[in-house]
Amino acid sequence: MSDGNKWYVLRVISGKERKLKEYLDQHIKRLEWDTIVSQVLVPTEKVYKVKNGKKVIQEKNSLPGYILIEAAEGKLTPEMIQSITGITNVIDFLGKANPIPLRRNEVNRILGKMDEMNAEGETLNEPFIIGETVKIIDGPFNDFTGNVDEVFEDKKKVKVIVKIFGRKTPVELNFMQVEKVN
Repeated sequence: MSDGNKWYVLRVISGKERKLKEYLDQHIKRLEWDTIVSQVLVPTEKVYKVKNGKKVIQEKNSLPGYILIEAAEGKLTPEMIQSITGITNVIDFLGKANPIPLRRNEVNRILGKMDEMNAEGETLNEPFIIGETVKIIDGPFNDFTGNVDEVFEDKKKVKVIVKIFGRKTPVELNFMQVEKVN
């Protein structure tokens, strides 16, 4: 983050972040705002999942429905704000007509998390909480749902209680063999 620049939050329709980032980049270049807006960013993180028995790394939005825009402080004109918020699938800036910049510690947390993910290359899906319902997505109990009974953070495993033939049975699985049920 260069001096005099602040990060602003743009609320957008969830699932459209990447397309909007590309469009905004072109929009900013076309209108020659690149001296004011230095970058547009979709906060992402890398997670790995098991698909067909293979470990697959996927990039997932860490803040669905949000795009970050780095711009010179105090240089976003009402015309620029209106032009950006007038784009299809853009809802508004955080702070509506007077965009509120993120505090430095918030920016560091978001960007730091992204840098950490890029340096690490991958991360496990978030750890599980005892009692929460999960769906098994890999292995012999594929498609079963159950409740987390124990979490072994050090081994990256969970013990899930599933009902098999009407009986509660504990099953020990890797973190990547289960996913949270919303």
